[in-house]
Amino acid sequence: MKLHTHEWGTGDRVALLVHGIMSDHRTWRRVGPALADRGYRAIGVDLRGHGMSERGPYSAELFADDLVETLPAGAELAIGHSLGAIALALAAERLAPARAVYSDPAWALGRVGAADPALFVEFKGARRGVIAHFNPRWDEADVDIELATLAAWDSDTALALSGANAVDRTPAKAVVPSLVQVAETSFLVDEALKEELTGRGFEVRTVKGTGHTIHRDDFEAFMGSLEGWV
Repeated sequence: MKLHTHEWGTGDRVALLVHGIMSDHRTWRRVGPALADRGYRAIGVDLRGHGMSERGPYSAELFADDLVETLPAGAELAIGHSLGAIALALAAERLAPARAVYSDPAWALGRVGAADPALFVEFKGARRGVIAHFNPRWDEADVDIELATLAAWDSDTALALSGANAVDRTPAKAVVPSLVQVAETSFLVDEALKEELTGRGFEVRTVKGTGHTIHRDDFEAFMGSLEGWV
């Protein structure tokens, strides 16, 4: 599937931005312009079932195939958040970016104690107060965007990662130079997984004071943690 994309900047360097579940390219409202200021042409996608891209069927593999179908290979940088990190990791060998950043990746869904993605279906109709309560560090603009992206989201995407499809997709190795950003209060990447990822060739950096959506909780800390990667 050819995905809807949005671009920031016209630089010679290319950066790819892949959002998490329930979201779309608008989640990168500050990251895209910041990369453009650094000379990048930043390309944000809407994964299938999100934003302005077409709907179903859904699977982790299809999310990845769509990235390969839509995005240019050989980009200088690729960043994937949560579900976007699953899709990016599955597509990394084919997309072959010079560097990859996985922001609080949802790779370990199949491990004991991992959250069931089906729970996210309940957020489809969430109101402003609920979103603000669960994300106290977000700007008002990010709450507005979340309301808009939820309205555009097909909740069946969460069901496609649930039940028998909630399997451990932690990469066996870093196929390109790769950074894993971990939220301080991450419910997806624990200390054991950090050590495991380090042993598999990933650099791991924990971003203090942040929750799952690092780039929205503390934009400056998010960008600071990318030092040497952007």
